[in-house]
Amino acid sequence: MQDEAAFLDVSRSASGRKWILRAGDERTAIAISQRLGLPESLGRVMAARNVELDDAAHFLKPTLRDALPDPSGFLDMDKAAERIVQAIMADEKITVFGDYDVDGATSSAVLLRYLHDVGCTRAGYYIPDRLKEGYGPNAPALLKLGDDGVSLVITVDCGTTSFEPLEAAAQAGLDVIIIDHHAAEASLPKAVAVVNPKRLDEASDQHTQLAAVGLCFLMCVALNRTLRHQGWFDNQQTRQRREPNLMNLLDIVALGTICDVVPLKGVNRAFVHQGLKVMAQRLNLGINALGDVAGVDEPPGTYHAGFVFGPRVNAGGRVGESDLGVRLLSTRDAAQAKQIAEHLNVLNQQRQALEAEILRAAIDQVENTDHTKAAIIIASGQGWHPGVIGIVASRLKDRYNRPACVIALGDDGMGTGSGRSITGVDLGQVIIAARQSDLLIKGGGHTMAAGFSLDGDKLAEFEAFMQQRIGAQIAEKSIEPMITLDGELSVGGANLEFLNALELLAPYGAGNAEPCFAISNARLGFVKVIGADQNHIKCSIIDGSGSRLDGIAFRCVESGLGHALLNHNDAPLHIAGKLRRNTWQGRTTIQMIIDDAAPLW
Repeated sequence: MQDEAAFLDVSRSASGRKWILRAGDERTAIAISQRLGLPESLGRVMAARNVELDDAAHFLKPTLRDALPDPSGFLDMDKAAERIVQAIMADEKITVFGDYDVDGATSSAVLLRYLHDVGCTRAGYYIPDRLKEGYGPNAPALLKLGDDGVSLVITVDCGTTSFEPLEAAAQAGLDVIIIDHHAAEASLPKAVAVVNPKRLDEASDQHTQLAAVGLCFLMCVALNRTLRHQGWFDNQQTRQRREPNLMNLLDIVALGTICDVVPLKGVNRAFVHQGLKVMAQRLNLGINALGDVAGVDEPPGTYHAGFVFGPRVNAGGRVGESDLGVRLLSTRDAAQAKQIAEHLNVLNQQRQALEAEILRAAIDQVENTDHTKAAIIIASGQGWHPGVIGIVASRLKDRYNRPACVIALGDDGMGTGSGRSITGVDLGQVIIAARQSDLLIKGGGHTMAAGFSLDGDKLAEFEAFMQQRIGAQIAEKSIEPMITLDGELSVGGANLEFLNALELLAPYGAGNAEPCFAISNARLGFVKVIGADQNHIKCSIIDGSGSRLDGIAFRCVESGLGHALLNHNDAPLHIAGKLRRNTWQGRTTIQMIIDDAAPLW
């Protein structure tokens, strides 16, 4: 990575990053533009995202008809469907055991809504308490469910590494099905079925980027097919069971897919593209209520899902009641949806206050160490709230351009940790290696995020292990902080016509980054600090022609970017960011969301 040329000669920006041009094949770009009748600039952006000519039309208009895989292609999917259908037809008591984050809540809600729609009146849910039980299945909870008459538990977004709890459940005669997407090991826990595209014995790795909610939707497809073959939807004595319209679940699927930050490619892109259309139809009372309390008055997009709805759904599991998210998304009662959404909104405000407090403490701790030589940023604190440490880890990762872990230490000497990574560093695998080295009690996750628990006495040893392993990855791949740009843009070129063309590439997210452009040799007009916490900067960007463009940089006042904007002294800067609509009192203008800047002095 170090040998890539710096775009606009920016080898170290105000935020400490190298600017890199996202390059694509020029012939492919031109061919896409000509075949689809698009501006050449749009063809270049698509080619730079490795969109091939034959895939370009589907990329712009993704459909589930083309993208949805056959559920039977996943190991154990048919076995799981047969066992669940058996439970449905025998009126067994079923419990969906989910995680307390958005992917867990949406996964649980998708299955619950489907089970209720096909006449399963004894389907319930169980979401563990983050503080008392931690992540994933635990033996006491599973055994209590068995004692309460539950004969089948379906774990969603968890369970793949829960060996001991699932062994206890099996010995007690409780059937468990796992639907998960977290990293798997060579052996699997004892269960009726383990549906996980990351199983090491899966023949293909084509669908390893699915979120758990996407897998749950595929499970519903498999269940629908199996029930249909069993004649479940035929006339049954005096009533008729109708096949549910699975498309109506896609708003929940889109929400979970976006918030779990999985790559928006292939079927994930189709889920989100179609799911946002369903979301705009306001079919889900819970999502509607979230929009109302947040003041959303426009068709929701990936921003609303990821930064408005998602944090509020998450707030229940972080600082409140862990099951609020699934209750909200699965309810059919408008009054209940309104009540839960309002409660989640208050909890989200509390979460924001806790996050700010712990972030300040974590930054102070890091700044008092020789952090410039660290491969990974690790901060820990007694009494820190475990519900917000993942968000704090993400903030530290952004601030220091390195992977980060934050650990909340309890009075019992135990620690709960959460980590976030940077591109190129597989944090989940390192955390699993730490657990296999007996440094952690529990641990697992994805390439970009992980969670774990440990004995506080092993904290120093764990830190040393992480520095060594992460440092080795960074050295081997020559990883350095960078921001990838799609090209240079003039202020005059940042107009509604250009933005309309760019929006054909949405939905944006992991794997399909929102286009980011640089305005070179710009000067700033007014610059002012705004926001309730006085941590955002609004400014006017002026290029050589005198054209002006509104700009805003979020959460940056105390950062290198904030310093560069506030102390520009009328000197020129290169400015990098994304273009967005800004509608106010019926008037729509363009503004740049500023991601970085590079002073030229």
